[in-house]
Amino acid sequence: MEMIEIRGGNRLHGEVAVSGAKNAALPLLFATLLASGQSRLDNVPRLRDCDTVEKLLGIFGARVERSGNTFLVDTRDVASIEAPYDLVRTMRASVLALGPLTARFGRARVSLPGGCAIGARPIDLHLKGLEAMGAEITLDQGYVETRAERLVGARVYLDLPTVTGTENLMMAAALARGETLLENAAREPEIVDLAEALNKMGALVEGAGSDTIRIQGADDLAPYEHATMADRIEAGTFLVAGAITGGEVLVRGAMPQHLEAMLAKLRDSGARLEELEDGIRVHGPDRPLPASIVTSPHPGFPTDMQAQFMALMCLADGSCQISEQVFENRFMHVCELQRMGADIQIAGHTATVRGVERLKGAPVMATDLRASASLVLAGLAAEGTTAVSRIYHLDRGYEHIEEKLAGLGADIRRVRARG
Repeated sequence: MEMIEIRGGNRLHGEVAVSGAKNAALPLLFATLLASGQSRLDNVPRLRDCDTVEKLLGIFGARVERSGNTFLVDTRDVASIEAPYDLVRTMRASVLALGPLTARFGRARVSLPGGCAIGARPIDLHLKGLEAMGAEITLDQGYVETRAERLVGARVYLDLPTVTGTENLMMAAALARGETLLENAAREPEIVDLAEALNKMGALVEGAGSDTIRIQGADDLAPYEHATMADRIEAGTFLVAGAITGGEVLVRGAMPQHLEAMLAKLRDSGARLEELEDGIRVHGPDRPLPASIVTSPHPGFPTDMQAQFMALMCLADGSCQISEQVFENRFMHVCELQRMGADIQIAGHTATVRGVERLKGAPVMATDLRASASLVLAGLAAEGTTAVSRIYHLDRGYEHIEEKLAGLGADIRRVRARG
């Protein structure tokens, strides 16, 4: 088993390029199923979740060629419409196969993600939307099965602004007869990226980035070429890395319009930011100032940056509150930060962080993707050596993060766990 070992204390300096966004690449890869022919998707990060989609596309019958960060996906021979549990359980985003398969082939069979009951997570909103568009839905031995002669445009109100739900229904609507109206839609930049691809394929998508999206379906869609947008969460993580080490880092590809809430809080923490044509430069403070946050759907403070920002606040000169309003159980990194000397108390959905003068390196264990990033950031600023285990979580969302941080002057390496 691999782990990441960090000897903290180095101020980071230099520049780093942001990879393509995982959360944009996944729906873009599934969107290739909507058309017969070869699509080209550039700037796809080399991550485990992208590997999983590649395997799924192959199971469906697509031919996938991969060269570096470019995917060529030929869907002419797609015949299977089943996404098996063994793959779906490793990546909840596999549910994004439902919309394209149902729209193009009139049926789909996709395992419930992670073995969850439908009511526990918002996959029920995906299904309600598909039902409104005319699909018949049944559950059979842990699988969702859909059938529809052809989907029909409908007005769909989403009880929650679910990102994957919005994406799934956008893709389904692209081949539906007539117009679909999605209300209370998610507004994330990744949805805008998907809309651009669907428009290239021949659909007419308007309003992406707002809470109301109109999709005029097409009788047929064409293959497309598209470059995945830069990863705003990776960009935010590297900006915090510069801030927490008191360094100076240029994050190339970071887009200020995608990070407004997070940048505002970084400024509140004492970091100085320069917004440039090709990225954002951060100048870290000698010691951060306390800055409270409340996570919320875009354009609010992203839940995917909560853990990383908490790591920064662990060293603040004062106390602040971090309120998690998007996901349950997203404070699992707290116990590990406490092992490094952080002073954090949790009450319900709110963590009170009292900054300490220094963190100390320790063996810590990643519990999820963003938690693992927060532990790496804490290790960069800590005294001594931090060893982060279970880094397969990290590899789901960050492309060669240890190499990129080493290029900025961090003393960090990937090692084989002893014993």
